[in-house]
Amino acid sequence: MGNTKHTGPASLPFKPDPSLWASPVPFGFGKNKPHHVRDTLKAAWENRDNLKYAAKILNEGVCDGCALGVSGLRDQTLSGMHLCTTRLNMLRLNTMPAIPKNMLHDDIQNLRKYSSSELRQLGRIPYPMIRKKGDQHFRRITWDKALNTIASKIKAISPKQLAFYLTSRGITNESYYLAAKAARFIGTNNIDNASRICHSPSKTALNKMLGIGASSCSYKDWIGTDVLVFWGSVSANNQPVSTKYIYAAKRKGTKVIIINPYAEPSMERYWIPSIPDSAVFGTKIADDFYQVKIGGDIALINGIMKHWFEMERKERGSALEHLFINEHVKGLEEMKRHVRGLTWENLEKSSGLGKERIRELAEILACSKSGVFVWSMGLTQHRFGTDNVSQIVNLALLRGFLGRKNCGLMPIRGHSGVQGAGEMGADPFSLPGGGFDERTRQRIQSVWGFAVPDWQGDILGISLENALLSEDADRKLKLYYMSGGNFLETMPDPDFVKSCLENIEVRVHQDIILNTSTLLDARDCVIVLPAMTRYEQPGGGTSTSTERMVYFSPEINGPRMEEARPEWQIYSELASRVRPDQKHIMQFSDAGAVRKEIAMAAPNYKGIQDLCKKGDVFQWGGAWLCEGGICPTEDGRGRLLAIDLPERRQGRGEFTITTRRGKQFNSMVYHKMDPFNQASREDVLLHLKDVLELGLREGESVVVYNRHGLFRGRVKIADIKRRNAALYWPEANCLIPKGVYERSAGIPEYNSGALIEKAEVFYAQKDKAYKEKRLAESELDED
Repeated sequence: MGNTKHTGPASLPFKPDPSLWASPVPFGFGKNKPHHVRDTLKAAWENRDNLKYAAKILNEGVCDGCALGVSGLRDQTLSGMHLCTTRLNMLRLNTMPAIPKNMLHDDIQNLRKYSSSELRQLGRIPYPMIRKKGDQHFRRITWDKALNTIASKIKAISPKQLAFYLTSRGITNESYYLAAKAARFIGTNNIDNASRICHSPSKTALNKMLGIGASSCSYKDWIGTDVLVFWGSVSANNQPVSTKYIYAAKRKGTKVIIINPYAEPSMERYWIPSIPDSAVFGTKIADDFYQVKIGGDIALINGIMKHWFEMERKERGSALEHLFINEHVKGLEEMKRHVRGLTWENLEKSSGLGKERIRELAEILACSKSGVFVWSMGLTQHRFGTDNVSQIVNLALLRGFLGRKNCGLMPIRGHSGVQGAGEMGADPFSLPGGGFDERTRQRIQSVWGFAVPDWQGDILGISLENALLSEDADRKLKLYYMSGGNFLETMPDPDFVKSCLENIEVRVHQDIILNTSTLLDARDCVIVLPAMTRYEQPGGGTSTSTERMVYFSPEINGPRMEEARPEWQIYSELASRVRPDQKHIMQFSDAGAVRKEIAMAAPNYKGIQDLCKKGDVFQWGGAWLCEGGICPTEDGRGRLLAIDLPERRQGRGEFTITTRRGKQFNSMVYHKMDPFNQASREDVLLHLKDVLELGLREGESVVVYNRHGLFRGRVKIADIKRRNAALYWPEANCLIPKGVYERSAGIPEYNSGALIEKAEVFYAQKDKAYKEKRLAESELDED
């Protein structure tokens, strides 16, 4: 790890730079853009009954939104105040009162009429509840009854028939740690977290090639780097405060490049509300867009490397950083052989970019003395997600963009708790502070004082599928304990997920609100447990940002739910009831005692035990991991990996579809209209020429269908790659195949092929087998 320490917040220039202005028209009148003032006033109105408490949360707590790591209204990257509408949208989750009892105990069929958004607005879960099979209402129970029922069921089944899952919104490191410890104490390794469906390929690729599992650099390294590249990431939408970092970078002369099938409007220009001249005139963000095909990144990067090797033949050192490679990298000759064997014809076809455009990007990177690569789900949510990330690591190694100022690799996190999940061991492949190898198991056993099961646990997708196994199957899932999350909206094929959830004997939903999955039946019973928010947790809690900053978020005085408990405490109490003879191992006097043990179990987190008040923070690993090019691998070197082009076929008339986010946080949708492009949740984003070829017009109803499902939507013309289509997530999950997981990291595939037809033509067909015939025809004539 690195020795250099983060130097703290930088300052923005005081004098405006009109060359960066997005529009001469003040406040972006007439432009598609978020209305930050209006959204702020709306948030204030929503929280009017608890405005003082809401203000305390904003001023004292660590943001429970994305993982930029805003503490109060400040961070470690830039001086000044930071506040985004994502945080404001979620504020009401922390301040709203309990669900009225008449609604909470209403007939289940009436509750099922609500969407997740409507359920969220009902209020908080106030006390434990149970609904047995056949019951039409939730019934209030005591904590003792709830935990004893769960513990009795756990003791009656095999540990392999039990699974835990933890979402990422608002969950603290303390809760992840206790869940990880409780699962192993009970005897199961079936524990997973929200990273499985977002950045698990990032951790896998970085570990394999560099020996690290997190961002190698800090946000501050964006500011002044020669080139800042966003791969499949729309940070302006998902991490709005990051636009201030981009602004600061551009003021230092940084070139910003976006690689995405859709020329995202928010990455072209953005009105940053806390920077005066940007709030008035906006800011140009992207210097250039490279619009690859969906899944075309591997080909693009192979093309960049192919051109680099061609440049090197003419002039040594014109593209590769040889000193860095010679001292810190292995696998160069194998990479050369692999890339030279690829033809430009195949690279162009697979990437969707012409040879000249690929060469242009290659030369920009080759001429850059420093660079930071940022990526997100556009790269990871593929069946070859780890290969996608591996390619980015290849570029960084060949250019030496690692372990020094203004250089690095950053899988930017969209959720405040998720970076700490795997680092705390809430993962089937990890234990606190390491992987799941024998050495780590022995180390953790010495800290925990009990034997950790040595069998491989299941990822969340496999755990769900295990609910459908035969009754006598060794891994038949019989109890699923979920801390937050809604698989009906986050996993592919919602109908299949519903059948899985309803086939589990006991489901436990530990949460602050109800969602649609909470209301599904179970074979025996559904138990609902009320959790505290991070701001209510006695003794405070910690969370880890994308850049490995571990922040302390203090307990904030304010209203409380009747019986909500800290999540880490619930796991501790449950485990103690399952194995009461050894309950002393799982019991902690307070949150500070939990942090003290985390410091022993996870060596990188040494220092977490000292976090106890507002503003306390440290960065594990220093400012740069792999500082000086030295990687925490067996030989201290980074490893290049040759990556083959993925096999992707498009049938005749078929489109490759992908899912995208609008004004939402994870699956929690806050606005039906996307402020950046004025698209609704039902819109299908298509290129103008594709729309014309299909005989369609904007706003016309269409049917998007494949062998997995059918989606009814409307045409929206957009600047997207041809024969590609973008639909909103989670609405489009019905078109995504179930059971397709990336082989290394286990992330589900969130892309698919589909046909698109005018709705009136599709529904006018008399032949009931029309859909199947059209799909068969497209498969017979594949490109």
